[in-house]
Amino acid sequence: MPASGPPEISLFANADCDDVSLSRLKEQIEKAFPDCLRSPGPENPLLDELTAIEISLVSDEAIAEVHGEFMDDPSPTDVITFHHGEILASVDTARREGAEHGNATGEELLLYVIHGLLHLNGHTDASEPARTTMHRVQEAIHRRVLDRD
Repeated sequence: MPASGPPEISLFANADCDDVSLSRLKEQIEKAFPDCLRSPGPENPLLDELTAIEISLVSDEAIAEVHGEFMDDPSPTDVITFHHGEILASVDTARREGAEHGNATGEELLLYVIHGLLHLNGHTDASEPARTTMHRVQEAIHRRVLDRD
């Protein structure tokens, strides 16, 4: 059953985020949310049922621990999404990958959160062609939110 309105989005900095404007990132996430909601994937979409989304910005060490516990892979990753509406995004990975992709840390984190929101809306990147579709959708939303169209 759809939620009665958009979910409450909470953003928590659980790592060094000195180079990220958290208020700007939250505004960008809220701007991206409707596009994510309008872009359902082939799996069961949950995004319209959530009343809250909790986004935690964490270190590589913290995300690696969760990655190992829940996915049997103890290496750091960019983002982990849980069906109950929790998204973990690695600030350390965003710094490294953002520099490689020409994105500031906050812009790269936004991409990770959009990725997480799309997972919550039924997208999957476990195999092709779903992975390519998901990446195309997330990149389009990312460009629009950053006014790079």
